[in-house]
Amino acid sequence: MTKPLSIGVAGCGTMGTGIAIVAARGGFPTILFDLDPKRVDAALVQMAAFFAKSVQRGKLTQIQVDEIMGQVTGTSVVAEMAPCGLIIEAIFEELEAKGRLFVELDAVCGPDTLFASNTSTLSITEIAAKSGRDDRFVGMHFCLPAQLMKLVEMSPGLNTSPESFARAWDLCEQMGQRPVKTQDAPGFILNYFLVPFNNDAIRLVEDGVAEPAEIDAAIKGALGYAMGPMELLDLVGLDTQILLCEALHGITHEPRAACPPLLRRMVAARRLGRKTERGFLSYANSAIFGA
Repeated sequence: MTKPLSIGVAGCGTMGTGIAIVAARGGFPTILFDLDPKRVDAALVQMAAFFAKSVQRGKLTQIQVDEIMGQVTGTSVVAEMAPCGLIIEAIFEELEAKGRLFVELDAVCGPDTLFASNTSTLSITEIAAKSGRDDRFVGMHFCLPAQLMKLVEMSPGLNTSPESFARAWDLCEQMGQRPVKTQDAPGFILNYFLVPFNNDAIRLVEDGVAEPAEIDAAIKGALGYAMGPMELLDLVGLDTQILLCEALHGITHEPRAACPPLLRRMVAARRLGRKTERGFLSYANSAIFGA
């Protein structure tokens, strides 16, 4: 299959920046979009820093990095996403906000442009219904950190055409990722387990059972996880974990998915994780993971 003119990534947070790295590294011209120009600029800086580390580690040459970054652009103007063959949305977990974004994108993109959402908890069918092209809409949930993890949960909505899903699957593989198919169910596969699990870890801290670093050490040492739950929460962002809790608990009413009070207190104190350099753990800087 011929690669599209470009892949667009809407949302320049931790997840969006990681997805943009994946798309660009896969050889696609990549356009990053965010309403805040400062976030666009920060994402481009983080991408450059990540690829600079790739050169230092011998994974890429400087010539390759120059070619990759030469095909990356950023914008805060929705209309400049029009050339994209695939646009992956990676903004915060709020149905109405995602819907408004896709309405704007639908107005400027051609009929062949595929839309995808990186949502990890919301219904693909419900988001697609607001997009104006629910037959050309798929779920593409990249694992965090996207630039290091290969797995992508891919979910069709009820009205997604088989042709659109097959095309999105092919593009995912062309980016060097490993797609797995899931149905449009709350949390899909990973967050069905992960959101309650991470909440359980927060409650251990809340109840004074163990310190965050000790919990991570136990989980990594005994269960073989590459990253502990407190590290992962800090990477995701504690404010994002609240949104994940609210989305999953609102649909499933699973008690373990309910937001722990400690999480809300930490967000109120602006202890959001890596992006504010302090969450359950402390960090020297807020550079993208892997850079």
